Amino acid sequence: MTETITLVPGAVPLGSWRAVYRGAPAALDPACTAAVAESAAAIARILARGEPVYGINTGFGKLASVRIDAADLATLQRNIVLSHAAGVGEPSPVPVVRLMLALKLASLAQGASGVQPETLALLGAMLARDVIPVVPCQGSVGASGDLAPLAHMAAVMIGVGEAFTPAGRLPAAEALASAGLAPACLGPKEGLALLNGTQFSTANALAGLFEAEALLRAALVAGALATDAARGSDAPFDPRIHALRRHRGQIETAAALRALMDGSAIRASHLVGDERVQDPYCLRCQPQVMGACLDLLRQAAETLATEANGVSDNPLIFPETDEALSGGNFHAEPVAFAADMIAMALCEIGSLSERRIAMLVDPALSGLPAFLTPKPGLNSGFMIPQVTAAALVSENKQRAMPASVDSIPTSANQEDHVSMAAHGARRLLPMAENAAAVVAIEVLAAAQGCDFHAPLTSSPALEAVRARLRAEVPPLDDDRHFHPDIAAALALVRDGSLVAAVGEMPLPVLG
Repeated sequence: MTETITLVPGAVPLGSWRAVYRGAPAALDPACTAAVAESAAAIARILARGEPVYGINTGFGKLASVRIDAADLATLQRNIVLSHAAGVGEPSPVPVVRLMLALKLASLAQGASGVQPETLALLGAMLARDVIPVVPCQGSVGASGDLAPLAHMAAVMIGVGEAFTPAGRLPAAEALASAGLAPACLGPKEGLALLNGTQFSTANALAGLFEAEALLRAALVAGALATDAARGSDAPFDPRIHALRRHRGQIETAAALRALMDGSAIRASHLVGDERVQDPYCLRCQPQVMGACLDLLRQAAETLATEANGVSDNPLIFPETDEALSGGNFHAEPVAFAADMIAMALCEIGSLSERRIAMLVDPALSGLPAFLTPKPGLNSGFMIPQVTAAALVSENKQRAMPASVDSIPTSANQEDHVSMAAHGARRLLPMAENAAAVVAIEVLAAAQGCDFHAPLTSSPALEAVRARLRAEVPPLDDDRHFHPDIAAALALVRDGSLVAAVGEMPLPVLG
């Protein structure tokens, strides 16, 4: 049974968010209860003063100057949820929404949002019992919070909308009832606290980060195998080269490539007498490119880990002075920048992989049969899989334009600069899927290339990778329906089987 992740508000490590995204159950540390209760009590004390306070007894956004009567405060909170649940598009992936719920739970539990303990308990129970709101993927500009997506989450909490459950997709009220839960009646400030914040953008960015991390490791394995298939040199991975440049990611990726190729009989066969002086960049510069991607992903990880442990709704409640301070923590600029960095890394990982595929299918560069087929002409071999890889890489290039440089005014110019973090982050999973398919094609091509060197073998680690692949995909002797081969290899990349096959190796992680 998967261990439950304990969410300590403000102090959740990156690995715990990764585990939640991968499906681990999560629950709040009970020690947060007192701070949450005190924050809710502060709301009552603020209201008792009778002063207008944004989000508590006023309208929202451009309507902040409109004072709301005490008798209408519950209606105000319900109305903001219903009016803001205006998203469009396909439902967001369930793992991303689960992560969003966990992020919102940990944020509200820090005692700066004014929610009631009962409301927080309902959100936690939904997460624990797999009542996952249907959240349309489009509608947030990444400022003033991810308003529309989080409103769809909050709507389910009050019995409106739809949710995915173990029993299927159900209307919200039925979904709650199926889990033994009742809809919430939101008190002052609670609706705004639930739908204000960066949790949708952050969840999507973290999902992209975790997929990019796994992809980078798979691409290093594929790159090492392709280097052996092309009878490339491991001299460019010598630690002395990388120590002189000092970049941590470059040093670590070079070490990984050396370890993956260690003991290769293919490499040993051309240590002496090889007329080639240097390999193409796609082989020789793997540590420099992949190391830079690793460093970039780590920088993004640091930003997102900080964001995930922060409080990003508005106004924020300070019970020690009974103040509600309006600010701009909902502006997701840090998340937008992190998402842009992840997009660049995904683009480069796929781009370098595609160049190795192109090198392997070209006999002038690889020294292998044309298009990696024993009978070129009669067979096309890997001709069109390389075209597919090129198409996917070009698609990722188009998607990799920074989202953070864009802005469009909203809410009658009250919200006049926005981050675009939401769509900058939610493009990452499709980009990762594209790059994973490119790496899958490379693994197929590299394994096929090594077949031509028989009886020479690659390193023990890389032979284990070939054996895992060959358990699903036989060598390509004559042309056959290619799509199933790619699908099988892609499944091994996706589920981590190819990386697992190498055993204990110094493959880098983000932390």
